[in-house]
Amino acid sequence: MTQATSTGIVHITDRMPVVTGSEMLASLVPPPQFDGATFESYRADAAYPSQEESKEKLMRFAGGAAQPVKRGGLFRRAPKEPETKPGVYLDGGFGVGKTHLLAAIYHAMPARRKYFGSFIEYTALVGALGYKNTVELLRGSDLLCIDEFELDDPGDTMVMTRLLGELVASGTKLAATSNTPPNALGEGRFAAQDFLREIQAMSDSFETLRIDGVDYRQRAIDGHSVTLDDAAFAVAIEQGAAGAVASDDEFGEVIRHLAQVHPSRYIRLIDGLSLIGLRDVHVLTDQSEALRFVAFVDRVYDAQIPVVATGTPLDEVFSEEMLGGGYRKKYLRAISRLNALTHSAA
Repeated sequence: MTQATSTGIVHITDRMPVVTGSEMLASLVPPPQFDGATFESYRADAAYPSQEESKEKLMRFAGGAAQPVKRGGLFRRAPKEPETKPGVYLDGGFGVGKTHLLAAIYHAMPARRKYFGSFIEYTALVGALGYKNTVELLRGSDLLCIDEFELDDPGDTMVMTRLLGELVASGTKLAATSNTPPNALGEGRFAAQDFLREIQAMSDSFETLRIDGVDYRQRAIDGHSVTLDDAAFAVAIEQGAAGAVASDDEFGEVIRHLAQVHPSRYIRLIDGLSLIGLRDVHVLTDQSEALRFVAFVDRVYDAQIPVVATGTPLDEVFSEEMLGGGYRKKYLRAISRLNALTHSAA
């Protein structure tokens, strides 16, 4: 990896990061934008009562609120409270605040050992350390938060299900999210069914909470990515590099470089950057390239780094064929995030 710089212009394609297993474990904390996420700061949309209802249930799950006391009459027993399951699964579309609530659980739970990471980070940890070593490191932890649980790879899903089963047996609580297309009636419930089917050995351990709503990232923007011409791009990069570090790369070269770096290391590709510049964006037609770019966008979004770009608008980077295929959910999530990141640079 190249020497870190405090100001100036760098190239993502010059970076070849190496991340050790211990560093990966230490990095399992909420992304920076959720450092201060609490249940109190979660802005529930009154138009969707499931948001407030889910928040209250999760507060009880995290130990942040007392269970309500229901008293019976003189000759009646108080109704028995339902048994709390060791896991919760937050089901809903993009931008309804699932990750905020997941981070709020992490911060609220009075736990000595707790971890927060994306599905790909946990599977990467298993890949780096081996299954047995990962289990030993995580065994006995109080809480495991898994953001964006993926159901695409049967092998990874099976490994994670087995891992979670061993951790629950040792007393670990689990909280997970995944994404469904925004405003797609019914699809969230199908996602919940998919999740429970794929982790069938663990399905009884999870309570599913449906969170309805619209993508908060789309509430204040027009739904399209910001695209610059060459002159405006050059000015943005120059200004971004004046007091911090900005990257300037040709889009196609970044896509090729991502194939040479394991997705678990993408976070190091953007280490120290305050602005990312992508020149000559074009539509992606190769599925593997597109999925790697999605993983990269997730890390950029976690780090909240603004993006400037020229060429094809970033909300059109995935072909129509891809948007109609099996990875539609991932591509729509990436588009939502790219829209937000390009507007934050505007």
